[in-house]
Amino acid sequence: MMTLLVFLPPSDFRDETIATVKLFLDKWGVEYRLASYGNKDCTGSHGAVYKQQASMSKLRLSDFSGILLIDGKGVETYKLYEYRPLLDTILQVNNERKLIAAIGNSIKVLARANIINGKKVSVPQDDETKRLVLLFHGVPSENEIEVADNIITIRGSSRMEAPMQTFLERLGVK
Repeated sequence: MMTLLVFLPPSDFRDETIATVKLFLDKWGVEYRLASYGNKDCTGSHGAVYKQQASMSKLRLSDFSGILLIDGKGVETYKLYEYRPLLDTILQVNNERKLIAAIGNSIKVLARANIINGKKVSVPQDDETKRLVLLFHGVPSENEIEVADNIITIRGSSRMEAPMQTFLERLGVK
């Protein structure tokens, strides 16, 4: 059975992003576990609350077929792109050639994990994300979605249907 790790900021994640992701994963019967920084419940920008189902300190990556990073102001607030356990997890997932996806400003985490060198990366309007993508030698794209090997970058959560279809196909569900 395939299980996906969904990582969200402890607070101020985009409620609409996680709602859409959950809708697609539930519809296609993809098992997933929510994880975050710390060990408290996670609260979105609009008040949605999610309980963590996986601890970053106790993760066994062999239990997961990939990781999906959720966007939002919390990526900045908690400087998730500097959170070593998450960066190490991303590196390990990448080394195992498992699927890695990032939405919106969470793409910064992939840049800081230094796994985008020479790869096309869909970047949001956010200047800081564009700067990091360039700094870590990614190739910025304004497409809604970019797939480069095992890495999927999704520009933002406003039009998620087509990117989620692609993500599910790459995950081997559709």
